Amino acid sequence: MESAKEWQIRPLESVYFAVWMDGIMLKIRDEGKVINKCVYIVIGLKPDGLKEVLGFWIEKTESSSFWMSVLTDLKARGVEDVLIACTDNLKGLTQAISAVFPDAVTQLCIVHQIRNICKFLVWKDRREFCMDLKKVYTAANKTVAWDEFGKFKLKWNAKYKYAIASWEENWDNLSNYFEYPLELRKIIYTTNTLENLNRGIRKYTKTKSQFTNDNAATKSIYLSIQNIEKAWSKPIQNWGLILNQFLIIFANRCRN
Repeated sequence: MESAKEWQIRPLESVYFAVWMDGIMLKIRDEGKVINKCVYIVIGLKPDGLKEVLGFWIEKTESSSFWMSVLTDLKARGVEDVLIACTDNLKGLTQAISAVFPDAVTQLCIVHQIRNICKFLVWKDRREFCMDLKKVYTAANKTVAWDEFGKFKLKWNAKYKYAIASWEENWDNLSNYFEYPLELRKIIYTTNTLENLNRGIRKYTKTKSQFTNDNAATKSIYLSIQNIEKAWSKPIQNWGLILNQFLIIFANRCRN
């Protein structure tokens, strides 16, 4: 537990080229009851192309206000700038990021957005709906993507107005990745990096149907992360090319 506490307050890099933010739910006993608690997790991409888990925080629910306290904690531990923040579509999270790291570009996870709107679809329409939507988020550039979205909206809006409205309302933060080269897009348009970590944590904790308290969960998650990070010994794929793209796009903010 002492090692976990020291790890949680360790100094961090001054700049992270990207961060991925998400939460997972674990069953933890609290005041005599077993409840679902949210484990907030942040992964950072360092200037050398290596990933690291910046920390995790346990809270009863996921909220943008607690995410702000997470970001404030990162800042207190030495993080001065985040170039791109990749998140799910939690209400208020984009504003929380802007409040702590005002220059960060926020990119909503496309995969999360698709999952969220699929909840409103009739099963028989899902395949065709998602195939049409794919033309939007895989377009060559933002202009083409917006044109494809217009066709998509024309076809589906009458039947699935809420799903279309959700995509339209979040368009600015969903489409930021179109501003970047293809290699860079692949690492920021989804929080898959963090979801892979979450799967790894669940693999290590699956023998525990529930945790007796927050400390028990903390120790298990910490040990899981230590094991998972051993495989993160090399920079991400195509790092040399991606680094040059970061250096050109964020010339005044990158520290290599």
